[in-house]
Amino acid sequence: MLNTALYDDAGKLVLRLTLGGLMLFHGVAKLGDGGSLNWIAGQLSDLGLPGFVAYGVYIGEIVAPLMIIAGVYCRIGAAILVVNMLFAVGLVHVAELFTRNEHGGYALELHAFYTFTAVAIALTGSGRFAVKPD
Repeated sequence: MLNTALYDDAGKLVLRLTLGGLMLFHGVAKLGDGGSLNWIAGQLSDLGLPGFVAYGVYIGEIVAPLMIIAGVYCRIGAAILVVNMLFAVGLVHVAELFTRNEHGGYALELHAFYTFTAVAIALTGSGRFAVKPD
């Protein structure tokens, strides 16, 4: 007989490691490139938001992925990542919202993957293979 709870928790672990690990690359890249943060601050300023809000990218792309990977307040980390992705699409990719890429796929398929995987993790939680299971 299969232990479905074990498989569910293992699946949640795979989702957490995939989402957190892949998003962490974006955050670490921004740490080494001050121009990215300045550009984001400029975009936010153009919308009337204070430039310091750009530092939120570090929360959304470094802190939240680490929370998700470790399984510490995983649902909160996933919700933060959803907000981060909504800001990314809203600031940079609105024009691509209903377009296809050069291969015929959805232009924002990677953004959609990050966003909806984070939604799934926010809804399902960390599973038992976590530092602080929820």
